[in-house]
Amino acid sequence: MADGHGASLADRVEGELRRGIAGGEWQPGGLLPSEGELAFRFGVSRTVVREAISRLRAAGLVETRRGRGSSVLARPAAQDLTHSLGTVRTAQDRLHLLELRRGIEVEAAALAATRRTPAALAALDAALRRTATVRGGPSAAVEADFAFHRAVAAATGNRFYLDLLDTLGAGAITRPFAGGEPDPGHLDQVHGEHRRVRDAIAAGDAMGAAAAMRTHLDASMARLNG
Repeated sequence: MADGHGASLADRVEGELRRGIAGGEWQPGGLLPSEGELAFRFGVSRTVVREAISRLRAAGLVETRRGRGSSVLARPAAQDLTHSLGTVRTAQDRLHLLELRRGIEVEAAALAATRRTPAALAALDAALRRTATVRGGPSAAVEADFAFHRAVAAATGNRFYLDLLDTLGAGAITRPFAGGEPDPGHLDQVHGEHRRVRDAIAAGDAMGAAAAMRTHLDASMARLNG
């Protein structure tokens, strides 16, 4: 079995080969370069190359024949977002997910400020009260946090923001606390950041809402790093 370092190298080579096949560098029916050529190209051992190719073979993307090498059978199908979210495991993955959310939710907050309705503001206030009074373990805190972000997405009046956030789900909310009940100081920080987002939306301040959301998500990244 490959060690953690070997596994990470095989992951990298597999990803590069998948991208090459998807991008047309190696067409279906054509041959991949030899193990030696690929090992030199990626700066890894032949063992790592063999592991990467075995994964492509298991996925039905290549076939290997003795004396002929590995030929491409098909282009990899695009992976949907739901599948990708199922592979989020590391702190780095969660930071990258926060980067994605920042790109989406900062603009959502700005739109919410220009399109808010009384019903949308009422939903924001209800979600804000929920984050202020949350009790219980980490799951309750995460669900309350997600409910606020979902209310912001709903306030845009653009169903695709809400659909995308629902696809991400509560699992996209970071958990900088380990087991047990979340630190009250953390909950107070999150509630204060949420309130600033809500207040800017209520005031119709698009730039302020965007800035408040960016500050909140940047703080979430800092807490995760801390």
